Amino acid sequence: MTRRTIRIAMNGVTGRMGYRQHLVRSILALREQGGLDLGDGEVLWPEPVLVGRREHALRTLAEWHGLTEWSTDLDAVLADERTEVYFDAQVTAARPEALKKAIAAGKHIYTEKPTASDTAGALELARLARDAGIKHGVVQDKLFLPGLLKLKRLVDGGFFGRILSVRGEFGYWVFEGDWQEAQRPSWNYRAEDGGGIAVDMFPHWEYVLHELFGRVTSVTAQVATHLPERWDEQGKPYAATADDAAYGIFGIDGPDGPITAQINSSWAVRVHRDELVEFQVDGTHGSAVAGLRGCRAQHRSATPKPVWNPDLPVGHSFRDQWQEVPDNAEFDNGFKAQWELFLRHVVRDEPYHWDLLAGARGVQLAELGLKSSAEGRRHEVPELSL
Repeated sequence: MTRRTIRIAMNGVTGRMGYRQHLVRSILALREQGGLDLGDGEVLWPEPVLVGRREHALRTLAEWHGLTEWSTDLDAVLADERTEVYFDAQVTAARPEALKKAIAAGKHIYTEKPTASDTAGALELARLARDAGIKHGVVQDKLFLPGLLKLKRLVDGGFFGRILSVRGEFGYWVFEGDWQEAQRPSWNYRAEDGGGIAVDMFPHWEYVLHELFGRVTSVTAQVATHLPERWDEQGKPYAATADDAAYGIFGIDGPDGPITAQINSSWAVRVHRDELVEFQVDGTHGSAVAGLRGCRAQHRSATPKPVWNPDLPVGHSFRDQWQEVPDNAEFDNGFKAQWELFLRHVVRDEPYHWDLLAGARGVQLAELGLKSSAEGRRHEVPELSL
């Protein structure tokens, strides 16, 4: 076996998502398995360079995992010719400038979303990357969740017939931070720092809907800040200026006709679901409910005939009338699976379409969703191009 090393600057790995999913569950997991097998007797060995603002945190992470390279000087890391890929998991407000620097330095780009604070900025990044001739990708991890992979299998197999509607529920109670520590960082709830659930989750819903059902053509949204006061990491109260709930209706141009999707996203809801996110898809021939890992389906031939009768208790379980969709495959961590595809794209030029233009579509949907809420009206979603 021939081992090829690829040096990856990883900026923002001291944060929750950057550390857990991208560093530990993806890059370090690839190293633990001996690298990424490219075939033809070649293995790709990822060499991470930890980048961030907090020297102590970077040094600590490096020591924990036996890594030798870390830096608080992004410019120096990008100037190093050995660095081939730049990855960004910083807070949204810091991301565009860092991505521009990496593009100017000729590095391939892989980044979390949203890629920018507005559509114009996201499209600028996509154009800069195109003109620089670099490869670029945006994290769209939910496409690789076992539950959604099973759902896609049903879609691709024609299980639903003509798809009519999609209903999604996402969220959980994020503690305010006073009597119990919050599960999310305080900047998520400050609009001035790029926070807000619409900015966070609408980009996810754009690529899920786009990839599984069709292009999103319209949005009607209502956002809310249900909890106007929270407590930060130092236990100090602060005004929550960003939305913590977003209720959206999305029009979709489906292959067999229009589809309506309704998705509720909230950090101020208590979970009465099997999983933290669930999507129900209804079609003329069948329905399915998919979560992070599980997926249950009901074909029209097995659909019962409920009759509304408020005078009698229900004598059966509706949930028991659905069939579990089998795995039929082994599912790896979704972040790691997408990292593998992107790295193959970089070194072998294998196809990859989750690029910065796809990331711009997510930013656009969030921007139009917030505009819809502010103006109280439906907005068309124009198709983007470079």
